[in-house]
Amino acid sequence: MPELKLGRLPDRTPIKLAITVTPDLHHMLQQYAALYAEAYGREESVTELVPAMLAAFLESDRSFVRSRSTGK
Repeated sequence: MPELKLGRLPDRTPIKLAITVTPDLHHMLQQYAALYAEAYGREESVTELVPAMLAAFLESDRSFVRSRSTGK
């Protein structure tokens, strides 16, 4: 088997989740989407923004990142 510089790509199959949020959180997410559109000149739906927001949150949580790197 040849050794390639590029490793095998990870599974990229999307997984659909359904969540329920409070009215206050829904309102804040809509406000965020409006601010995003103002900042970048491109409207994105809340459903498109939430996965990116969650990923950014998890990547910025030092304890979570540390626990993933140590396998705990």
